[in-house]
Formats: sequence, C-alpha cells, structure tokens
Amino acid sequence: MPCGPGPRALPRPDDHQRRRRPHRPRLDRRPTQPLHRQEQPRRPRPRHGTSRPRRDPHRQPRPSHRLAARVQTGRGRTRQPPALALRDWPTLLRLAQALTDRSHDHYRGWREVVVFAAATAARIGEVSGVRACDIDTENWIWTVRRQTTPAPGGLTDKNTKGKRARQVPLIEEIRPMIAERILAVGPNPDARLFTGPRGGRISTAVLRDATHWDKVVTSLGHEHLRRHDLRHTGLTWFADTSPPTSSAKSPDTAPSSPPSATSTPT
Repeated sequence: MPCGPGPRALPRPDDHQRRRRPHRPRLDRRPTQPLHRQEQPRRPRPRHGTSRPRRDPHRQPRPSHRLAARVQTGRGRTRQPPALALRDWPTLLRLAQALTDRSHDHYRGWREVVVFAAATAARIGEVSGVRACDIDTENWIWTVRRQTTPAPGGLTDKNTKGKRARQVPLIEEIRPMIAERILAVGPNPDARLFTGPRGGRISTAVLRDATHWDKVVTSLGHEHLRRHDLRHTGLTWFADTSPPTSSAKSPDTAPSSPPSATSTPT
C-alpha cells in the first residue's frame, strides 16, 4: 500500500542564504572620536547665585613679565631698568676684561662685543650682524640692518626686531676699536666685524657660556646683570644729560668718563 506524503521537511538554507540580524548601534554608547570644535556641546549656563564672583576692583594687578627688567630683590623691593645699568665707563671696561680673562684662550673678541653692545645700546644679535659695509667711517654712523637669531638649523641672520633699518651714532671711545676691526677683516664689505673664536655667529647664549657670564658678574657684584642689560646701560647713558663720573682707574687705556652722544638710538 503506497504511503501517503509525509510531513514536508523545510529546506535548510545555506550559509549565504541565512538572514542575519541587521547591525544596530547601541544608543547608550558615546562616540569614541572627539567632536570638532564646532560640534562641541555648549556648557549650561550657571544658575542664579552660582556664577563666578566679580574681580575686586581694588586688587593690585599682577606684574607683567614684559616690564622692562624689574628685578626682585630682598624684602619685596624692585629695581627699575636704570638701576640695572652699569655705573660708568670704567665699570664696563672692568667687566669686559674680566669676561675675556675667564674665556678660553682669553679671546679678545668677547671684550669688543661687550663694549660695542653697551656703547651703542644694541642687542647681542645686532652686534653679531654688523658688517664692514654697515659702518660709515666718515660720519661714524652705524646702520643697523640685520640681527642674528636662533633657528631650527642653527643661528641665522634676519631683519631687525623693528623690521626696518636704523642709524646709531658711534661715540669717540669705540672708534679706534672699530677702525681696527675694519682693517682686520680686509677689503670684503660683507665681512663680519664681530665673530666667535672660530669665526662663527654670536648669540647671547654663546656669549654666556663662553665667558662664564653668571660667575663673572656675581664675582664683580652685578649678580642681577644679564646680557640684555648692556642695552639698558647704553640707553641710560644716552638718555642721561649728565652721566655719572667715577675716579676709578680703568684696566685699559680708555678714557675714564662715560660716553656721550648727540642722538639716542631707537
């Protein structure tokens, strides 16, 4: 007797025919990637009574680091930039000679750099950028056109800080030194007048390390003196109508009176 049709067996689908559950992201998870600044949610405004208190108008403002070299001394006292300047010309020469004596091989160029920077109220980078063509020996005017600054590849020359050239008068006390330097570099107009012992560029860090600046100025009683204070010294001497004189003897044969000029460098 033929058997009737039994229960129909459902066909088993293959793997590629199986229905998979669609992927649905969970809403309780936060995105792992940070949002852009424009998509950042705004902070809720503080409720009444929880906002920041207003600044006290009678509170003393915090001194800025750009205040020109206000050095903190004992008992909360401060000294203004004129107090950071060297007292007179013999003091400058004494400092320059002490730095030279402390340097390796007693390199004379460090003394010339220090004296020239103070006598012209120039930055150390501008002194490093002086070339023979920048000096007018007839009128004794120095045209400042460039300065040496640190760069990723080392020291390099660029425009001055004011992005323009300026003229600085050269006082009589440093004219013989400048004339000697021009003769030493030869006829090349692009030769540098002031270089390191190996003929390289000069920076404030190079001058500090080569001359042991911190130890020398501390031994001379100028523990707060920095390289940029040489510029303060020149500006103070230029601005003072009656510079202080001193009877102290200089270690060199330079005059014992501070320099004077007819115009002030900018």
